[in-house]
Amino acid sequence: MSAFNLLHLVTKSQPVALRACGLPSEAVLGRGAWLAYEGAPCSSWRRGSWGTVAAGSPGPALAALRAAGSCRDKKDCKVVFSQEELRKRLTPLQYHVTQEKGTESAFEGEYTHHKAQGIYKCVVCGTPLFKSETKFDSNSGWPSFYDVISPDAITFNDDFSYGMHRIEISCSQCGAHLGHIFDDGPRPTGKRYCTNSASLSFKPADKNNAGEGSGNASPAQTGKAEL
Repeated sequence: MSAFNLLHLVTKSQPVALRACGLPSEAVLGRGAWLAYEGAPCSSWRRGSWGTVAAGSPGPALAALRAAGSCRDKKDCKVVFSQEELRKRLTPLQYHVTQEKGTESAFEGEYTHHKAQGIYKCVVCGTPLFKSETKFDSNSGWPSFYDVISPDAITFNDDFSYGMHRIEISCSQCGAHLGHIFDDGPRPTGKRYCTNSASLSFKPADKNNAGEGSGNASPAQTGKAEL
């Protein structure tokens, strides 16, 4: 079986984005290629056999963040919405990412290069998640933050999908999937909350900041729901 066919079998269940890790001597999807998948840093990947991909286990700092008894079953969440309501209120991409744990394409999210000052909130329930001051350019293709507004805003769960071990981050109030957390962020936390733009809405600090940055249309302008 070719490397491409093998990777196709692994990833065909959901639309995902794969990108080469900047190693020109390796052919993308070629034998022993190095790949980054869904925000995982290149440093966490090891060379696979015939193009198969594998990721290192999360470090001890991330392991300590695992939250037992978190809001995995949305019926147990503090804020519960019917699927019918969410399908009407969210865009197809927002629904796929937040409710089906999908992943938007790298470098195409609305907030990837967003520079305005304000608060990033859960697009499903409106819970404040991140301050713009903690956003940084990780060059991963997804919005990245090094800290959360409150330790209670996000829950952490083990994610063993696609034959790797990652730590999923989700909204603690409604259970919406946000992305994953990695141990390669800047000081002072050393964390990178790799988050889908489709999981977020944005509240600018004031009206004057609403027009700053790139790709910074408000949720109302783009048809996104914000509570």
